[in-house]
Amino acid sequence: MKKTMIGAAAAATATALVLAGCSTSSEDPTTAPTTGASTSPTGEAMTVEPADITLWLMGGDTNDDLRKYLVDTYATQNGGALTIEEQGWGDAIAKLTTALPDAANTPDVTEIGNTWSPTFTSVGAFADLTDMYDELGGDSLLPSFVDVGMADGKNYALPYYFGSRSIIYRKDVYDAAGLKVPMTLQEFSDNAAALSTDAMSGFYLGGSDWRNGISWIFANGGELAQEDGGQWASTLSDPNTIKGLQMLQDLYTSGSNAPVTEFDSTPWININDNDSTGKPEAATIMAPNWAHWSVGDTSLDDNGDVVVGDDGTTPVVTWNDDKFGAFALPGLDGGAAPVFAGGSNIGVSAASQHQDAAKQLMTIIFSDEYQTMLAGAGLGPANLEFTSALGDDQFAEINIEAASNSKLTPAAPGWAAVEGSGLLEEFFGKVNGGGDIAALATEYDGLITPMLNN
Repeated sequence: MKKTMIGAAAAATATALVLAGCSTSSEDPTTAPTTGASTSPTGEAMTVEPADITLWLMGGDTNDDLRKYLVDTYATQNGGALTIEEQGWGDAIAKLTTALPDAANTPDVTEIGNTWSPTFTSVGAFADLTDMYDELGGDSLLPSFVDVGMADGKNYALPYYFGSRSIIYRKDVYDAAGLKVPMTLQEFSDNAAALSTDAMSGFYLGGSDWRNGISWIFANGGELAQEDGGQWASTLSDPNTIKGLQMLQDLYTSGSNAPVTEFDSTPWININDNDSTGKPEAATIMAPNWAHWSVGDTSLDDNGDVVVGDDGTTPVVTWNDDKFGAFALPGLDGGAAPVFAGGSNIGVSAASQHQDAAKQLMTIIFSDEYQTMLAGAGLGPANLEFTSALGDDQFAEINIEAASNSKLTPAAPGWAAVEGSGLLEEFFGKVNGGGDIAALATEYDGLITPMLNN
């Protein structure tokens, strides 16, 4: 379930287009008197006029059962029809930028990448949900996701689901080398170096993979950017950030065979047994917790042929507890390191002509039933009171542990444009390629800072 960011050309214009197209006011448009009846997550009665509305979902993470529940429940509670339209992550920013300010074409409710939230909330693209915050979960909602969906102390985009990142490793490879699960970040690096060969990465990490790489910055107390006096500045040159980058560069140099140019990859392919050699190309990988569904032994049918999935090409794999294991990335001095949390926020378009109905859908999304279903589908629920529904296996435990310790990218208005520009991929690729970290940090601070406040 990889999420790939948009191309540089489209993203570079995203912030400017949003600023030009969205009103800076987040007041709700005038709506007709409400007549339909419903209930909020707290059981309070709501009266909402029946309306046909549209929900945009990004990618396929929200499965068919979840979608059916939303459609059926909305029809029952509101009397109108809910249409769900799936948008690809690749062109999502461009589509949102065009559609959100257009009352005739805007989705009434939309999922949005968590790191993009500041760009859209800061320009009034979403309706103010502050008065609903408590009834939608309040302080039980994942704090880091709540923060990036705020502007001027008000709530505009709330958490939808999260997925933390964990380490998946080959138990058989570790055992053969006499190694144990590392307790500190340095021990993790030492293991990777010890296991690395020409044919196998001790830790498979793409050189330009900044989404995993920033965990080393966070673990060392560094940040990507900070705000001072209302202005954001890139902080790649901060001493703590430099420490994290040095540690990452050393790890990449000694432990990974992945290309310097590789970024958002599918490392589970590398940790599975290679079809031609029967051996893995990686002893450890780092990926969102849902990636474990793609890790395991290749399934064979009665004729010994490889079983493939619905796409007709991807082999079906079965997790093998004797061969594979998982653990949280360890911190500098033990415990779990702060890792970048994947996932999404969700909000009501400020341009929607069906504000009450859209907010009614939000009450369904944040209901006990739907939050439980999200967790049952393996997605971290927005409301942390329902994380127990993720289960009690190792991935659920890691996901829950990481949720309270997760970090996101800076809540700067121009962050979506920074991500889409490709500058982070360039920077991390050059760092991991052996470049002068201090000089590169200074150079890219100069490139990124002007983009942050737009």
